[in-house]
Amino acid sequence: MGILFSFEGIDGAGKTTQVALLADALSGRGHKVTCLREPGGTALGEKIRSLLLDKSDEPPVPVAELLLFAAARAQIVATRVKPALERGEIVILDRFTDATFAYQGFGRGLPLEQILSVEAIAAGIEPARTWFLDLTPEQSARRREARGEASDRMESEADGFRSKVRDGYLERAKRHPERIAVVDASASLESIHERILADALGILAA
Repeated sequence: MGILFSFEGIDGAGKTTQVALLADALSGRGHKVTCLREPGGTALGEKIRSLLLDKSDEPPVPVAELLLFAAARAQIVATRVKPALERGEIVILDRFTDATFAYQGFGRGLPLEQILSVEAIAAGIEPARTWFLDLTPEQSARRREARGEASDRMESEADGFRSKVRDGYLERAKRHPERIAVVDASASLESIHERILADALGILAA
């Protein structure tokens, strides 16, 4: 059986970069690694992703948003994540269930009991380790401005929304300290990668 890792954080925290660095390091040590993003990772998931991130005049209401994320998650878990784990691979996810707890629970204000119920149905598994790259909304805004990229619907939310989301992540980390490692995302890329790699190798060795 393989092992599941995930990365979390608000926009600009550096998740995608750290996913790639960890995948390269583990692949270089002979491990078979599969990297996937949420929402997405499947044909259906990518279509749902475009719906969720589109800046339309009729965005999904919070409950619809929750269920769309859940649908994409159910698809990727069943068709990509579980099969890869059964093949003995390391699966690294760029966002997973913790994102729903933070974004739809704390950000949108949906009842956490609903979030957890949907999570159990759509996922039914949890990572061996989740690295939450912690960044303040102010730091996030500076990084996104520096990138100069067009923002999607979620990235266009105000800093107040990102502050709530960050609070959600920190609350989730308090609830699951054995699984979620809080990492200072303002540190250098190299130091963050070294910490995460050492942690991952320790888990794999165990």
